[in-house]
Amino acid sequence: MRANLSHYPMAALLLSIATSSSVLADEVASYAVDITARISSDIRTRGVSDSLNRPGAKITVQVAHESGLVALAEFTTVSKKQFLEGNGAGVLLAGGYRFGDPEAWHFGLGLAAEMFPGAQYKAPNRFDFNTFTLTDERSTNYNSQFAVLEIGYGALEGRVARVLSKTYRGANTGGVCGTLLLYREDPTKGLECYAKGDRNSRGSMLYDLDYKYALGMNTSLKLHAGYQQLENFSEGNFADYGVGLLHHWWGVDWGVDWVTTKTRARELYLADDDGHTRATDDSSWVFSVSRQF
Repeated sequence: MRANLSHYPMAALLLSIATSSSVLADEVASYAVDITARISSDIRTRGVSDSLNRPGAKITVQVAHESGLVALAEFTTVSKKQFLEGNGAGVLLAGGYRFGDPEAWHFGLGLAAEMFPGAQYKAPNRFDFNTFTLTDERSTNYNSQFAVLEIGYGALEGRVARVLSKTYRGANTGGVCGTLLLYREDPTKGLECYAKGDRNSRGSMLYDLDYKYALGMNTSLKLHAGYQQLENFSEGNFADYGVGLLHHWWGVDWGVDWVTTKTRARELYLADDDGHTRATDDSSWVFSVSRQF
């Protein structure tokens, strides 16, 4: 079994402040609360499917205080065949501070934690080259923690996240090297990976750049580019791109996105589906419907 390296835990949402919700006032200050429900044909995280290329749902609760403090909780359906032994749910909790002019330069700092309750996998973390056997089997979860920096100008948003936890989505020697050894016909890359010793992915860097442009008639164009730099495991590095349209009609946002990835080792983005191997990094159209309450 292996780590699930399908990318970034929606840190792009970490520092976004609601712009179309009612403001509640108290004696001290005001704040805005948004609740958004979304269903889509696929749950994609920076171009890679977390739902094994199948439909899923997401609920986001976001609170923004006038001081610039932001808090977010997000609940997502994910595939149990990718996040092994879990209950099919992903949870993102985040908090941060944003300042500046939303129409010009603006900045943000925050922390985020992504969790997959109960999900874990077992894999050998060492290869004994004397006996030519795999040893030191351990359990690893998929949970991750991040520090996030945001820099934007108007509708252009750039974000950088650094992984603070021991692993990023479970990426360690057992998860990465074991997967290369399991799925590649030529075992050389897997053995070379094990030969580098026991490593983790703390310090991985995640980069995102997003732009949203109003086309008129309640329609917006969305552009995205991202890059994942996996610490100690360059095999897991990849770039992702996306372009989409969002149309507001009947109080509902209707979206269509084309997403694509450029992975270096596709084996890390394969999943077993009842005896069939499925790629989760294929280019795809993603259709979505969301409503804000």
